[in-house]
Amino acid sequence: MSEYAAPVREMMFVMRELAGLDEISRLPGCEDATADTVEAILDEAARFAGEVLSPLNKSGDKEGVCWHDSNVTMPAGFAEAYRQFAANGWNGIGCDTDYGGQGMPKLLVAAVQEMWKASNMAFSLCPLLTTGAIEALTLCGSDALKATFLPRMVSGEWTGTMNLTEPQAGTDLASVRTRAEPQADGSYRVFGQKIFITYGEHDMAGNIVHLVLARTPNAPEGVKGLSLFIVPKFLVNADGSLGARNDARCVSVEHKLGIHASPTCVMAYGDAGGAVGYLCGQENLGLSYMFIMMNAARYAVGLEGVAISERAYQQALAYAKERIQGPETGSRSGDKVAIIRHPDVRRMLMVMKSQTEAMRAVAYVTAAANDAAHRHPGEATRKRNQAFVELMIPIVKGWSTETAQEVTYLGVQIHGGMGYIEETGAAQYLRDARITTIYEGTTGIQGNDLIGRKIARDGGATIKAVIGLMQQAERQLGEQKGADFAAIRSSLAGGIQALSQAVDAVVANFAQDIKAASVAAVPMLKLFGTVAGGWQLARAALAAQRHLDAGDGDARFLAAKIGTARFYADHVLAQAGGLAHTVCHGAPGAMALDEQQF
Repeated sequence: MSEYAAPVREMMFVMRELAGLDEISRLPGCEDATADTVEAILDEAARFAGEVLSPLNKSGDKEGVCWHDSNVTMPAGFAEAYRQFAANGWNGIGCDTDYGGQGMPKLLVAAVQEMWKASNMAFSLCPLLTTGAIEALTLCGSDALKATFLPRMVSGEWTGTMNLTEPQAGTDLASVRTRAEPQADGSYRVFGQKIFITYGEHDMAGNIVHLVLARTPNAPEGVKGLSLFIVPKFLVNADGSLGARNDARCVSVEHKLGIHASPTCVMAYGDAGGAVGYLCGQENLGLSYMFIMMNAARYAVGLEGVAISERAYQQALAYAKERIQGPETGSRSGDKVAIIRHPDVRRMLMVMKSQTEAMRAVAYVTAAANDAAHRHPGEATRKRNQAFVELMIPIVKGWSTETAQEVTYLGVQIHGGMGYIEETGAAQYLRDARITTIYEGTTGIQGNDLIGRKIARDGGATIKAVIGLMQQAERQLGEQKGADFAAIRSSLAGGIQALSQAVDAVVANFAQDIKAASVAAVPMLKLFGTVAGGWQLARAALAAQRHLDAGDGDARFLAAKIGTARFYADHVLAQAGGLAHTVCHGAPGAMALDEQQF
């Protein structure tokens, strides 16, 4: 198993050429994020990821977490790694400076987070949940709650969780039964059980701050009756010191297909009289607050798809260069060669490489738009970027994680029989990747969100504006010479046409027959992601050619950018027409059979 090496040069290219790092650094509050500073931060993050987190990835997977008497012990090395992580300030890199954070832009934070996820996905889930809890508390909490909890959560001294799901509820949050009873001192007593709570219990930090959805006594039925409560593992005294253990306990951990070093907990609240909780924000608005965490988590899980794909690609590439097997196709010498020289292995590696780079570009461009949506001085620009971010979140989450299934599968395939053997490490990436299409909303949920809230609701206006940007890139491709650019342009034009037809079909059909339209939700998500990835790789090829024409930069790296875009156009983007056909015409076949015919 090879150790992870962060692709800093690739990251910087995407950040500067596609995501507009120079423009982001001119936004209010982002002035410190100059290219030199960003690259220095990435270099240091790469060192920590490669030297500290990556070596714990395989051992953590093998050892797993240990539950005993409501306590969870992390695998060897994890607690010390987390202490270094927090001491080095990584937990607060994107957090509000008022609470001890560094306030760096989302674009930089995304690149750094990709490194944590690629080097050790199980470890990265702890700061992921903490960051989401920080964001929700920052936006919705009272000044007193912020003062009590945020500084130590931002520093990483305390961690955070998100508690939504219950045994009977799943994703149907209207069925949540956890209750919160008001007390005379303004606090609440929380009673109930939550499942699938990532890092709900562990031994890496001094306190765990749970954000819990529950119902107050007079709350209305359904999701409109949910409120959000802060329930710490240890109560906090007036002077900020830790007090008594709260009535919140981990009663078991799940035994999972992957991410073995991430404790997935069943949490029981109130078994000994009631867990002390504090209302966060207004009563009955808990779900809207929790969606602050949810959207941040969905984007972060999309980054997991990017990251685990990068890690699987690095492993497969290293193996393909080392594994000697068979003569080269067409060779008369009969000499055995490294399998990277075999055509189908090269094809698989290029599928992995091109799709990983496409996913990264889409994710980073979305992160940059998030920065503009929150920090740009112009209201119209903020609104336009916010609409783009909301449109792209289900793509970053759903398409990236679905694509990661193919990429990690190909990583095993390139290893051949050795890929099926745990010692090589390739299988772990496939196992770890599998959860990414499920948690924080399955791919079906992301698809329904895309076609309903993001396309049909505004009549396709936002996505059509994005299609307009794609058409601009397509025209720019026509200004370039050579077979590569002609091929990229042809495939992108076909992809744009397919996407436009599918958008029109969704808009036309959604209001008439929402059930039939929903059959197309996941194919529509995959289509949009595929074309968006082709759009970004086309932009990368154009940027690479500009640098080649100017005679600056690494010519081999830049030429590879054009070659990767060409491969994606021929092997991936070419599939857009088939996906569009399914979106436009796939409902009758899916809806034809009644339940007895299955």
